[in-house]
Amino acid sequence: MKQRLLVLNGQRLVQSEQGGQWATDKVEKAGAVKPGIYDIHLATAPDKNKRQDGPIVYVDKTSVYQQVGRIFIKHARADFDKVPEVGANSSVKYEGGKAHATPSTIKLGRGIS
Repeated sequence: MKQRLLVLNGQRLVQSEQGGQWATDKVEKAGAVKPGIYDIHLATAPDKNKRQDGPIVYVDKTSVYQQVGRIFIKHARADFDKVPEVGANSSVKYEGGKAHATPSTIKLGRGIS
């Protein structure tokens, strides 16, 4: 099933594709997630040997979705002792098969040079 996340006007809409049309499944407050269209159905499995840095864009019953650059990583929710907060810029690292999320020290944005 294809899913996407639409964030606009302070709202976060979870949509799924049904019969070629996008249908809204859930509407929530956007919180700290930046406005945009997030195609979370394109998410890939994490490389458990590397650290992933980026914002957590969505959490459901089974998965934690993180944006790393322009791609999305789909972490298993069961791998976390404490699930990271949606919108938090996190650094996810795997140790002993368990995922640990800490606040990321990497700042995203443009500076004046």
